[in-house]
Amino acid sequence: MNYDIFNGDADGIIALLQLRLANPQKSTLITGVKRDINLVAKVNAKAGAKLTVLDISMEKNMVALKLALVSGAEVFYADHHRAGDVPEHENLSAHIDLDANTCTALIIDNLLDGQFHAWAMTAAYGDNLIAKADELADIAGLSVEQKIQLKELGTLINYNGYGASVEDLHFSPAVLYQMLLKYASPFDVIADKASPFYQLQAAYQSDMNNALAIKAHYKSETLGLFELPNEAWARRISGVYGNLLANLLPNSAHAVLTKNTNGSYMVSLRAPLNNKQGAGEICSSFATGGGREAAAGIDALPKERIAEFIAAVEGKY
Repeated sequence: MNYDIFNGDADGIIALLQLRLANPQKSTLITGVKRDINLVAKVNAKAGAKLTVLDISMEKNMVALKLALVSGAEVFYADHHRAGDVPEHENLSAHIDLDANTCTALIIDNLLDGQFHAWAMTAAYGDNLIAKADELADIAGLSVEQKIQLKELGTLINYNGYGASVEDLHFSPAVLYQMLLKYASPFDVIADKASPFYQLQAAYQSDMNNALAIKAHYKSETLGLFELPNEAWARRISGVYGNLLANLLPNSAHAVLTKNTNGSYMVSLRAPLNNKQGAGEICSSFATGGGREAAAGIDALPKERIAEFIAAVEGKY
């Protein structure tokens, strides 16, 4: 009757990882690719069921959440995306923080009093909260080499979550979570030559080299927009490529458009790192769009609306 429901990216996986390292329990895992966020509806919650929901928008899961609460299920919900009006219910424990400089794993880190702090910093790096992660790492007294290691591991776990389906990924998020659960510390993952770190490292470099060979489709002082083909490598690299671009040019917004099979585009938008607001608002104005202040996306943007999307980003920033 226990369900762990979590986003398949670094933040979702590591948020759950911290909770289960601290409080082990047998549970049914409900997850998917990063864009698969309507996850609460996949659970037919009954009275007495316990749902742990991590790193998926409450607003996008509101109907299923209310049905679960009405059924008598208990729900623990932690997230940093758009929440809508959080229900007041005795069976709901909600921990929502919309600050653009936090993530779900950091929310869990606070609740656990830093019990697995190195994992939380890894998630922050993976969620492209580089300045925040560096700040926490400096306070913790980590060396430059250790910071680089956590940043790479977080980036690789995040990279694994991007794709149109689980078949695009190197590891299903549920399997990757279970593999990482063996390690109390992210440094243990890197020390183990048989860990998924090394397989993801090689695959990431190959996919990134493909992306870096593509020139910008649109470029201004406000926005850089890149179009990637309808191929598995492009779907895998789209999000972390957007993060890389954002860090290279922090005063500009960046959009990575990956072509879908039907001719539309999956959009990954990053607000300027020096002005982390508005990305969720822009993407939510398009059908199939949503996200948070600093990073957001659109699942299927018609080709004929790309110019409208560019105008919306230019107008915002």
